[in-house]
Amino acid sequence: MPDHVHLVFTPLSDADGPFSVAEIMQGIKTSSAHGINRALLHHGQVWQHESFDHVPRQEEAIDAKVEYVLQNPVRRGLVSKASDYPWSWAKKM
Repeated sequence: MPDHVHLVFTPLSDADGPFSVAEIMQGIKTSSAHGINRALLHHGQVWQHESFDHVPRQEEAIDAKVEYVLQNPVRRGLVSKASDYPWSWAKKM
C-alpha cells in the first residue's frame, strides 16, 4: 500500500520461546527505515511509533485477516484483482 504496510506472519522461536510481535515489528521497522532513508538520501523517522497489530486466535480469524490483507489494494482501487498488486503474494497462491 502506498501509505501503510500489512503483514501476516508466524513468529519464530528461539531457546527462550517465541519472539514477541513488538520485537519483530521493531526489527522490521528499524531495518526498513535504514534502507528507505539510505535509498532516499534522508534521515530520521520513517514509521509511526504505533503499530496496529492484531493477533488472531482462531484459524478462521487468520483466514479472514489474510483475505483482508490481500483485498486491501482492490478496496483502495489500486488494482482490479488482488493478484495484480505487484507486492502481493496472492499471485503465488
